[in-house]
Amino acid sequence: IPGGTTAYTRAGNLTVDAAGQLVTDDGSLVSPAITVPTGTTDVTVGADGTVTATTPTGPVEVGTLTLTTFRNPQGLARIGRTAFVETAASGPGTVSAPGTGTAGTIQSGFLENSNVQVATELVNLIIAQRAFSANTQAFTVSDRTVEATTALIT
Repeated sequence: IPGGTTAYTRAGNLTVDAAGQLVTDDGSLVSPAITVPTGTTDVTVGADGTVTATTPTGPVEVGTLTLTTFRNPQGLARIGRTAFVETAASGPGTVSAPGTGTAGTIQSGFLENSNVQVATELVNLIIAQRAFSANTQAFTVSDRTVEATTALIT
């Protein structure tokens, strides 16, 4: 993050900037810094965090990504679209190699998606609206019946 603040992200869409540095989608450098050689045709990240660049002379290991876990991830403070900083509530981060301890692994070529199916939720919303409408009509009919009964009694 500009200004030297260390931030954390789950956004996995990393790119290479004009200077050959591996950066997040908002242009922030990853830490530790990883430089991709000029002429690289492909960059891959292994499940263990190893970053490999395919150069004209063959594959070259250019660095390793690490993962940071927190005692209370909900305690992190959002400072950008996808950036978070640690707080007293989150506790200090524990840096580890992917696949060790409580750290997960890295899945190259995949992005995390929402666990909500939009089409299913829209159908559920329509069903709920129709049920509400039917209940409202039932109350209206009940009110009219009570009114008619009251009118007959008086």
